[in-house]
Amino acid sequence: MILSAHNITKRFPGVTALKDVSFDLRAGEIHALCGENGAGKSTLIKLLSGIHPHGSYEGSFDLSGEEAKFATIKDAEKAGLAVIYQELALVEEMTVAENIFLGREPRRWGVFIDWPRMYQEAQVLLNRFKVDLDPAAPVRTLGVGQKQLVEIIKALAKDSKILILDEPTAALAEHEVLILLEILRDLRQRGIACIYISHKLDEVFGIADRITVLRDGSTVGTKNAADTSKAEVIRQMVGREIGDLFPRRTSQPGEVILRVDSLSVTDSETGSARLHDISFELRAGEVLGIGGLMGAGRTELLMHLFGAWGRQVSGSVQLHGKSLSALTPETIIQRGLVLASEDRRRYGLHLEQEIGFNLSLSSLASVVRGGFIQRNAEIRRNQSMFDSLRVKATGLEAVVGKLSGGNQQKVVLGKALLTEPTVILLDEPTRGIDVGAKLEIYEIINQLTAAGKAVILVSSELPELIGMSDRILMLNSGRIGGAFSRAEATQEKLMAAAMGHAG
Repeated sequence: MILSAHNITKRFPGVTALKDVSFDLRAGEIHALCGENGAGKSTLIKLLSGIHPHGSYEGSFDLSGEEAKFATIKDAEKAGLAVIYQELALVEEMTVAENIFLGREPRRWGVFIDWPRMYQEAQVLLNRFKVDLDPAAPVRTLGVGQKQLVEIIKALAKDSKILILDEPTAALAEHEVLILLEILRDLRQRGIACIYISHKLDEVFGIADRITVLRDGSTVGTKNAADTSKAEVIRQMVGREIGDLFPRRTSQPGEVILRVDSLSVTDSETGSARLHDISFELRAGEVLGIGGLMGAGRTELLMHLFGAWGRQVSGSVQLHGKSLSALTPETIIQRGLVLASEDRRRYGLHLEQEIGFNLSLSSLASVVRGGFIQRNAEIRRNQSMFDSLRVKATGLEAVVGKLSGGNQQKVVLGKALLTEPTVILLDEPTRGIDVGAKLEIYEIINQLTAAGKAVILVSSELPELIGMSDRILMLNSGRIGGAFSRAEATQEKLMAAAMGHAG
């Protein structure tokens, strides 16, 4: 046994995040932690990694037989623990190599940074873990999935004894997930222990030796992965049976609301062509799924439709028969189209502000009378949205930055829905969200389409695309690689279209 937690209890004002949690980790083991958002997984990791120092919680951690009393993150790192958090912790303006070696830069004569050696060693690491990135590329130029890989390599570069991964594949494309899982199997063979937090149970059962489930801050149980099942883990996580993971209701599509015809778009900064000859229609009551590998242009397409990215060089976009070209996001929201962004921390939320403040941001004009905000009306509608989304927080006054990732995503979605749109663009809406919360969002999608709204759903999870879409478009290098009805879509066909091999 390399690590063990004994009767851990952690309290915050007004809430007990962990209650008498026990957990252990063996050398050379991949041990998965599963549970809904708010179950206590991230809090446990923050205690382990020194973010919440020894003395701020009850119980104890033992590391290699001795009690661990970490006062800081540095203490945990010195003891051999490396953590990769769900939310990225990279310096955007620095290069890949600078981020990998941040705080540990190789030096000449102990004084000057040895730049050639740093970039050389970064390239060796990238090659070792089969990641195709330029060590000199600024991190700000990378996609979310590529940034996640840099974060992972940064942790692995420290030669840690214990690697803790919090939703490491949430933003990765399928081929990048396979690379990561292969890396972890290699680490296991070398005796490195991993704590693996994920809501993707296919991955958990594909790689974990043991699985521990947390629910409402308590340990439900630990089992060998070979001795349990996905259905059992889901039942333990949510406290109930879940028969249908993708409860998409049969829809009756109505009139065309959004029409995109021969759309081609270039990057406004670089001038490079990113979207080529994109055409599709979106009808009332319909969910149009959009998939593709990382870099295929999914996010760029949604951002352009929302007026937030790119320069249109040809084609047209029409909402209710009126052009959306060259309009600002503010005007487009007023026309009835809204975007819930993939990158909630960068584009979706003011993390230091309260839930109520964030919910109101895109629709404040609807509660303004005579130049003044009608606070009672604002609070009533925000509370209604808060309740319907089942946000796990003490109330509208809770600071968004202190919520779990899944609950932050619910606030992003609520902010979008309060604009009362007719078309909702959802970019990876269930990224980093547990099974129970996913079902809640799927039900919201069903309610929206039942009310005649139209939804575009971008997802990296092929089962989600198939399960929740009426039609699916797969993008390949900025072009439509294939179009499928729900009935004819299979994971094999979708992946072939994403790779440009559609028959």
